[in-house]
Amino acid sequence: MSNQIEQLVIKLSESLLKREWKLVTAESCTGGGVAYYNTNLAGSSNWFERGFVTYSNLAKEECLGVKHETLIQWGAVSEQTASEMAEGALENSQAQVSIAITGIAGPDGGSIEKPVGTVWFAWAGINFETQSQLVSLKGDRQEIRNQCIEIALQGLLRLL
Repeated sequence: MSNQIEQLVIKLSESLLKREWKLVTAESCTGGGVAYYNTNLAGSSNWFERGFVTYSNLAKEECLGVKHETLIQWGAVSEQTASEMAEGALENSQAQVSIAITGIAGPDGGSIEKPVGTVWFAWAGINFETQSQLVSLKGDRQEIRNQCIEIALQGLLRLL
């Protein structure tokens, strides 16, 4: 486990346990990486509720309630989709906070408008407005995915 990610998970677990809250994740390009790192920490069942890996658009619609119109108009890699993923994860779980990630990890799949490394994040919670962030990352597929995991955890920690 990456030491940086491990430290972020420990801080996040402490923050969630203090509040008696649970986390749900909605992941696309990270393929469940955030959930994986969270569940690597012993005792994570006390603060990690569940994770959705919604790689396809249909999964985003069926599991998280992302609107078909949103995907048609804005695409899977968009602020609108990330926000709907984060909110849908909360609605379809018993958690109080959520992390959503949707992007293009490469090496293929990019375009001029959305090149490889384009990633949207969103965080939703019971006590704050849904927040989103766009990043442009560099590196190979695994490097981009690891950077996404770090950014997702750091973003939630800032909001808590």
